Amino acid sequence: MTSLFTDNLFKNEFFSNNPAARIARKMVDAADDAAVKYRDQLEKLWSRNKAVNDAQMSTLLDMMDSYRVILEQLALHPVQTSKREIKLIRDQARLIIHTARKALGQEVEPVVTPEAADRRFNHEDWSNNLLFDYIKQAYLINANAVLELVDQLEDTRTHSHAEFVFYTRQLVNTLSPSNLPVLNPEVLRKIWETKGLSVVEGAKNLWEDYRSNPGMFNIAMTDYSAFEVGRNIATTPGKIIFQNDLMQLIQYEPTTAKVFQTPLLIIPPWINKYYILDLKAKNSFIKWAVDQGHSVFVVSWKNPGPDMGDTRFEDYMTQGALEAIRVVREATGEEQLNTIGYCIGGTLLGCTLAYLHARDEADQIKSATYFTTLLDFSDPGEIGVFINEHTIGNIEKFLDKTGYFDGRAMAFSFNMLRENDLYWSYFVNNYLKGEKPAAFDLLYWNSDGTNLPAAMQKYYLRNMYLENRLIKPKGICLAGTDIDLRNITTPSYFLSAEQDHIAKWKSTYVGAKAHQGSVTFVLSGSGHIAGVVNPPAANKYGYRILGKGEPLPENPDDWYQHAEKHDGSWWPHWQQWIKAYSGRKITARKPENGQLPILEDAPGRYVKQRIADVLKLSCT
Repeated sequence: MTSLFTDNLFKNEFFSNNPAARIARKMVDAADDAAVKYRDQLEKLWSRNKAVNDAQMSTLLDMMDSYRVILEQLALHPVQTSKREIKLIRDQARLIIHTARKALGQEVEPVVTPEAADRRFNHEDWSNNLLFDYIKQAYLINANAVLELVDQLEDTRTHSHAEFVFYTRQLVNTLSPSNLPVLNPEVLRKIWETKGLSVVEGAKNLWEDYRSNPGMFNIAMTDYSAFEVGRNIATTPGKIIFQNDLMQLIQYEPTTAKVFQTPLLIIPPWINKYYILDLKAKNSFIKWAVDQGHSVFVVSWKNPGPDMGDTRFEDYMTQGALEAIRVVREATGEEQLNTIGYCIGGTLLGCTLAYLHARDEADQIKSATYFTTLLDFSDPGEIGVFINEHTIGNIEKFLDKTGYFDGRAMAFSFNMLRENDLYWSYFVNNYLKGEKPAAFDLLYWNSDGTNLPAAMQKYYLRNMYLENRLIKPKGICLAGTDIDLRNITTPSYFLSAEQDHIAKWKSTYVGAKAHQGSVTFVLSGSGHIAGVVNPPAANKYGYRILGKGEPLPENPDDWYQHAEKHDGSWWPHWQQWIKAYSGRKITARKPENGQLPILEDAPGRYVKQRIADVLKLSCT
């Protein structure tokens, strides 16, 4: 089973005389023996998880078809290919000369260096050791040549340029010498220093990751034992005051004697859990909003299993957003409330507002705040590599079999958009070096995913991402009502993030322009998460906004040119904005004094449901 490449590598005289290489060869032989020994068990696991593995095989076939089309396209452009091959040969020749001069003790500049953000080759041995320096540079030369060559390809009838680049990048980064124990000096040094115990620990980590994620393998990105929802994350005090089959509603305990009369409802995404806004006290937006005097209510979505496969996108509106609005009004006795929607929760909020406007019921909502929200999906960001008829068609077939989309598969897809940082670095750390990942609350949340009901996911992918119907007037119909974003006159605050690769800010700007009411557009620094979870005490990133009273330009680039840069967090700016819609101060509302019975303490049962528990999976 050992690859031809590895066999030839070990036959090389230099490697055969290298002690570290001999150790590595024993590791490879041991891995081969283990693979043969456990082949039957692996085949049983494959058959037991057939639906999941069918989807994985479909993805693999899509990827292989992309490689086939890439090779066809390269064959159709022989001149470009030949030019790149000539440059590649020249660079490799320069590297040989560079290595020879370095072997003679001369000071020489490297032929190629990793990008500043590339941390794969940070260990000093990659530069100080002649052999590994050569391996590193040879790899980078080849990788750059392949990526530059593929980057010249244009869309075809069946595949996009983005697919070509994405799948090529996955292959190139998979073959990095840093991912191979026989070629990674840091791994070999670790094996030597621990007398091989790091190999044992790596195997333990691998087994533990499988046990924790039966049915779909994911690498641990943090120390899961360090966190517990309700104990040291998602700890802002509150009560569950309502529950249905789709969500629980949390009302938080006030921390001020007086609160704003108008309550605040937060609708988080259901592709992950709400407590990204309540990780810990010092960076919890929920706690901060409570401390500013808001009566805060948050939707906590249920983690669906196969039994919820028929749950539709419109159910999230009728049983989720609209029901939460009704309950908040009943619990507080107020006719109006302010709302926040985050990511797909913001998409749902936009749909809900358009629905209410169409039914002349929009006066229930005084203001709407959107966190990194797409309403126009014409440029879906890097996830667009998966947005095509062929891929979505395969996903739909998979959903028809299972009744749900496994949240771990979605997390893996998002991680592969930053594969070196969010996949391969943990692969090397956990399995090759045998080390445990550090405790990090954000990565715990990132790993604590949720499933998506089949009916909802099919509708969302096709109508929003693939066909971009939401931005079109009456492009979709929910609960018997045509949705038209142009009818929304509710005052709105759009918060986007400059480096967001999931909801690109220029795309969110198009959604903001679709509203007819007063719109404030704010651009935070950083990305999809850090751009939102940016407390004032951190004093990071900053934000941009137009001067007071300036209308939004038609073009987002014009907006950017005129927007003023401010230091620190956007949170205080939002607080000043929402005060105009929050009413007078009244005696603080306590959940136990409200109109509804208390069902349980926050954070509630729904948010604690993990995917393996919902699916009743086991590794036995």
